[in-house]
Order: sequence, then C-alpha cells, then structure tokens
Amino acid sequence: MNIRIAETRDAGAIVDFNIAMALETEEKVLCSEVVKSGVDRMMGNSCEGFYVVAEDAGNVIACLMITREWSDWRDGVFWWVQSVYVLPQARNRGVFRMLYDHVRKLALSDGDICGLRLYVEKDNTSAQKVYDKLGMEETNYKMYEEVFGTE
Repeated sequence: MNIRIAETRDAGAIVDFNIAMALETEEKVLCSEVVKSGVDRMMGNSCEGFYVVAEDAGNVIACLMITREWSDWRDGVFWWVQSVYVLPQARNRGVFRMLYDHVRKLALSDGDICGLRLYVEKDNTSAQKVYDKLGMEETNYKMYEEVFGTE
C-alpha cells in the first residue's frame, strides 16, 4: 500500500470517489462537471489544501482532502479532513487509518498545524467508530450552514 499526496493524474478517481461518497452517505446526486471543477481547482491551488490517496497495486483505492482553517485562539492552522472515501472492496483493511496516520505525521512535522478536525454525517455510525478508535474526540459544537446556489 502506498500513501501519497495526490497528483493531477488522480483527479478522475477523486471525482468518482466524491460522487460515490455523496450518494452513499447522504443520498445526494452530485453534478460531475461541478465536482471535477472543484477537484481541479483544489489541485491547482495548494494554498487551499490538498488530497491524499491510497494506492494498491498501482490503483487508487481511497482518498481524503485536507483544507485549512486559521485559528486565532491557537495562532495556528487546523487541517480539516474531508471527502474521505475508500472503495467498498478495500474497506476494513485499515486503509483510512493509513491515510490518517500519513496526514497526522505531515501535520506534526509542520509547526503551524495545531490540530486535525473533521465532521461526519450524524447517522454515519460506522465512520464515527473509526474516528473514535483513532483517538479523535467528539466536540461540543454543532454545525450550521447556509448554502448559496444549487446543489
């Protein structure tokens, strides 16, 4: 298993994974052109964040995205773990743990990173159990949003 920062050649798999994840976890059908544009934009602007992929026998089998949030309380940056997806046939093999461990090592080696955060769909109990096993803790915050445009 090879865990690495995603490259342009991985964009198609990441687009497919995002579409599959939205359908699987939230029963949302995403527009592939919009997702492709979003993935391409992220890959073209490392200031916004980056993707990490897991590769097995030369095939991308999982990914996650890291975005940045400045914290004035901590004078540092939180990395948000987002868009996590592992192909169904690769699940229960510790793939997400390897992705997370890789990201955690990168974060710990960067003095500006003060922590890792993620959000999870409230009914996705299997993912929540995984995050608990990694040592992550549920916060006291609820999340609110206002979405502009169409989904």
